[in-house]
Amino acid sequence: MSKPTPRLGRRTLLGTAAVALARPALAQSAPIELKLSHFLPPNHTFQKQALLWSSELEKASGGKLTLKLYPAAQLGPPPRQFDLARNGVADIAIGLTGSTPGRYPLTELVSEPFLAPKEGGLCAITSRRLTSLAPEFLTPEYPGMKLLWALTTSPLLTFTTKAPIRTPADFKGLRIRYAGEQSAEILKLLQSVPLAVPPGETQDGLAKGIIDGATFPYEGAQSFDIGTVVKYGCEPGISSASFVAVMNPKKFEGLPAELQALITSTTGPAMAARVGAALDEAEDAGRAYMKAKGVEITTLSPASVAEVKTLLAPLLETRLAKLEAEGKPARKFIAAYVA
Repeated sequence: MSKPTPRLGRRTLLGTAAVALARPALAQSAPIELKLSHFLPPNHTFQKQALLWSSELEKASGGKLTLKLYPAAQLGPPPRQFDLARNGVADIAIGLTGSTPGRYPLTELVSEPFLAPKEGGLCAITSRRLTSLAPEFLTPEYPGMKLLWALTTSPLLTFTTKAPIRTPADFKGLRIRYAGEQSAEILKLLQSVPLAVPPGETQDGLAKGIIDGATFPYEGAQSFDIGTVVKYGCEPGISSASFVAVMNPKKFEGLPAELQALITSTTGPAMAARVGAALDEAEDAGRAYMKAKGVEITTLSPASVAEVKTLLAPLLETRLAKLEAEGKPARKFIAAYVA
């Protein structure tokens, strides 16, 4: 005959219940790690700024919130960055709008030739302006995502392997890697042959002669070590590229209120201006890097710049008319951007 099971004492029961009740609280107070994805290399300004942001979040939250960074397209290629955040593969992603042509048409308008606010064309200025306009104009373009900030790069320059570009006629026939649909349209009007080459494969394409040139800002050219495979660079840059940092909204809403507030307070126009200022500094360093590598920088004459502007002027009007016909507030957005 088996012995009866001893009764648990009241103190034991209370202790067991206390442990059970404490488990959710302990789980809730455990540190939260958000996955941040981008496709740029680890030496890029985006990575450095993300590391700085992670450190700030960790300090401000008392260790409750950190970021785990996945640079260099570890979680997916450039065209998939936005989808990574939308689908929850990443919690936060920084994507290039031009890598998915047509999906973010209002945002991409800032990549039209020679377009910048009257205040100036520095990244700190253009990025703050773009982000400040996002709530009114851009948010509907990012369904299933929470827009954190937007960036406009310095105008992209053209780097070539064999011959310098001194006049618009020198673009003719060159096979040039481009970034975004607007860039491709510009190159076609300049009678170049635009080729879609992923950023990380550009150096190899230039070295093997698959392409004759590539469009990058100076800081991008340095990040991808383009100075080792080209001989010439042409100023001024003609059009910019736009990047957007987005977050999975369910992940954001699942955070404790104080951490949501921390994310909100450390993003937006102020973050855009800060990252933009870092890009401006990196642009100067990138130019110095290219010259140190022996790259000859040529500058189009004022007459040549005027010729290029005249040639490319119809691009913006054509795109504005198309978007307006689709019911998008394109003219209002651009008027606010360049004001």
